[in-house]
Parts: sequence; C-alpha cells; structure tokens
Amino acid sequence: MAVEEVPPGHRAGFVTVIGRPNVGKSTLVNAYVGQKVAIVSPKPQTTRGRLLGILTRNDAQVIFVDTPGIHTPKHKLGEVMVETARRTIPDADVVLFMVDVSVPPTEEDTQIAELLKTEPHGPVILALNKSDLLPPAHVVPHTESYLALVQPAAWMLVSATRGDNRDKLLDLIIAHLPEGPRYYPPDEITDQQERDIAAELIREQALAFLRDEVPHAIAVQIEEFQERSANLAYISATIYVEKESQKAIVIGKDGEMLRKIGARARQEIEALLGRRVYLELWVKVRKNWRKREADVRRFGYVVPER
Repeated sequence: MAVEEVPPGHRAGFVTVIGRPNVGKSTLVNAYVGQKVAIVSPKPQTTRGRLLGILTRNDAQVIFVDTPGIHTPKHKLGEVMVETARRTIPDADVVLFMVDVSVPPTEEDTQIAELLKTEPHGPVILALNKSDLLPPAHVVPHTESYLALVQPAAWMLVSATRGDNRDKLLDLIIAHLPEGPRYYPPDEITDQQERDIAAELIREQALAFLRDEVPHAIAVQIEEFQERSANLAYISATIYVEKESQKAIVIGKDGEMLRKIGARARQEIEALLGRRVYLELWVKVRKNWRKREADVRRFGYVVPER
C-alpha cells in the first residue's frame, strides 16, 4: 500500500487529554473533530474508557486521546478508569492538561499535577477551560494557581463550549507535535465501532434524564445491531443497573422514563448513522457490577494488565 503524501512540514501525533472529571475534555474533543465521538453530561465521570477523536487537516493530523476523569476511585470501575487515563500519558506526543479555571485548583487537580511529575511524558499544554464562567477579578489568581501546579510548555485560557481561543489552543497543540505522516485515513474520525457509539449514546440519555446515583450505576450492552435495509437499522440494547430500585426508576411509571431515554437516544443514533433506527431497550439488574472485575470486563471496559 502506497504511503499517502503530505505537504512538507506536516505534523502528526497523539494528544492525551487529561483532567479531573467534568472539566470539558469530551466537549473539546467533539468540537475539534466536528462530530460527537464522546458523550457529554454535566454529571462527573461520564467518560469511562479511552477513545480517539481524529482531526485531519492539510497541514496536520491530531489524534486526541479522550480519557476518563482522574479521581479517587470508590470501586473497581473507578480504578479501571483512573488507570486507563494514567497509562495514556507516557505514549502521548503532547499532554493536554485541562482544568476548570472558573474555580481554584482542587485536590484532584493537584493529584494530576503530581502524577505528571512521576510519569514520563511529552510537552504539557495547560488548557484553562470554562474561561467564559471566570469572573474578571479571579482571572489572575486562578491562572497563577494553576500555573504553579505544573511547568507547562504553553497555556491558554479557553472556552470549549463557546469557542473562545479554541483555534489558538489548537495551533499551540499542533506546533508541539512532531513532523511526520498521517496515522489514519483522512476521513476517519474515531477508532470506535458504530455499535459502541450507539451504546454510549443510550447511556448519555440515561445520564441526562436520571438523577442521583442511578446514572453512575448504568452500563449499556448492545445485544443486536442489524441492517434491516439501506435505510433502517435495528438495535436491541440492555440497560444494566445494580439494584431493583434503580431498575424501577429507569423504567418509570408505565414505562414512561424508558420511553423518554429511548426516544432521545434513537434521535442521536439516527444522526450518527444517517438512517432510521428501530431501537428496543430492556432493563436488567446486575448486582454491584462496578465492584467486580469480571463484570467490568463483561461490559467492555478494558482492565489494564498489572
């Protein structure tokens, strides 16, 4: 197979996006890629596994590695999420450390900064996100507090949602990537399969509609994914929870909550696939699945080798 020609000075590489939960990592990756490859939610710990979002331009290919938020884990799933994020750091050409600059550094931000002192890594770029929520009086003290945590090669105030300085941050990232050929075809935007993204889109809507601890106890497994015709896909999926009480909440009175989750998820999946979708959802209990490594593996989360 012939190697695709790229212009002189073309840059390409892997950018690990790390940060504590809910600082906007997936929002930024989706914005750069131009399509939803990572689900987003106001609830922390939405991203559970490592995924790629690939941005290809004429002058560069940036492979963003979106990672779970680094936090103090309370169960096996949490341990897997944190270890997955940690293991992406040494292989990255650039580490994009993302923080919420609208608040001072937290204990988890400090934990990540300490981690960067022990793990080998490439240049660190500090993305001070949510600058649109930052009161003017706090710009200097908050910025200085985060800069004191790490010695970044570069930093930028940015708003992933509103777009402030997003292009400038991308230019900074590309400037720190090595020169080289593309790793992926120009039309590829993620390493995920359609059925995996469909499962995540269903979980995203469960996160949107459900409250308290229930969303964190949810896993989604695609049972069937069939192309019924050129214009119709059939998907059967099971939503797993940890308790019978959670199952009742997900189903709702007369099935109303499950219908809401299914209707919104179907719209998102149809937008992804570009065709109509017939979606069937079921709800089952898998008691305390987040605490057992076998169940964490069963639901597709990669448990790093010790």
